[in-house]
This record gives sequence, C-alpha cells and structure tokens, in this order.
Amino acid sequence: MPLAARGFAVTAVEPATEMAEIARRHLADCVSARVVVAAFEEWPLPPVGFDLVVAAASFHRLDPEVRMVKAAEALRARGALAVFSTHHIAGGSDEFFAQVQQCYERYYPNTEPGQRLPVSDEIPDDSEEFHRSARFSPPEFHRYEWKARYTTDQYLGLLMTYSGHREMPPSARDRLLDCIGERIDGDHGGVITKRYVTQLALAKRLG
Repeated sequence: MPLAARGFAVTAVEPATEMAEIARRHLADCVSARVVVAAFEEWPLPPVGFDLVVAAASFHRLDPEVRMVKAAEALRARGALAVFSTHHIAGGSDEFFAQVQQCYERYYPNTEPGQRLPVSDEIPDDSEEFHRSARFSPPEFHRYEWKARYTTDQYLGLLMTYSGHREMPPSARDRLLDCIGERIDGDHGGVITKRYVTQLALAKRLG
C-alpha cells in the first residue's frame, strides 16, 4: 500500500481470492496498482522485469526450491529483492508472556516446554539462502525494533490472524484463547505490550 500510494506501479500476487479482494478495496484509489490471484511459484512472469520484488512476512511460505530463482527471474538486471520478516522478542509485558507459556503447553500441539522469547540479537539473519542461490549480491540487513499495545480483544483478534491458531481444532483453540484472555484480564488489567523486531534483507540481482 505505501508503495502504491506513492505512485509506483505495483503488481500484488495473492493466492487467496478473499485476500485479493480485500487488497483491491484498499488499493482502489491507486490507479497504478493491480492484484493478481495466483501462487507466486506458478504465476507467469511478464515479459518486462520489475525493479523491486517485495515479500513482507510471506517469503517463508513460498517453496524454498523456487522462491529465490523465481524472484531473480522477475527482476530486471540489478533489480533488488526485499524480504521483510517480523519476530516477537523479549520485552514489553515479559511476565505475561512467561505466564502464557503454560496456556500453550496445555492446549497448543507440540509446544516446546519452558520456551522463552529471544532478545533481538538472537534473531538470525537469513544470508545463507541468498548466498546459496548465487542469484543475488550479499544482502544488507536492517533491523527495526518496535512495540504494540493490545487490549484483551485486540490481542485475541491478532492471534486469530495467525495460521497456526486458525488451523487448531476449534475446541482446543477456544480453550487456549480463554486461557490467554483470563491472564490478560486477571493479571494485567486487560492490556499487554508486545515487542517486535522487523528485519529487512535487501539484495541486488546479479547479472
């Protein structure tokens, strides 16, 4: 949306029809933007390459055998690939996130016992995949730390946007959300703060 709002010609590739319709509504005033319903791995590339390929919290969902090659092929010479990833890190309402681990161990399948949040410096970069592809220059990494405040309803709504939570059996998911909501309301006054680091990996196509 920010790129389209600045007048750049944007082609958004979205595999889900419903999500594509939402994107189209948000981009209705941006005449230079279009939304294509397709899986990126299967989408036929246009004859003219792009200056920039952007993946925001989505690159990890693409086929690892395809994503680097297809991104490079989508770019003009010296075009760039920008991969954003956002990670939940220690900070904010630390006591709440330590407490809520018990909810996940009880109701969320395969939760690692005693899991704790990493600090920002423990988030690894993903330079190896860029190097291994031999399609891109060594990536530049930029990190941005930020925090968000959530009421109980807002935080539970956020969790319902995560695929892992949406895919849970409804009865287990309801118990998990009830457990989390009770912690926020009962121990934290109905409000918690979550801290994030967003990492940008930026690399230019070789050749």
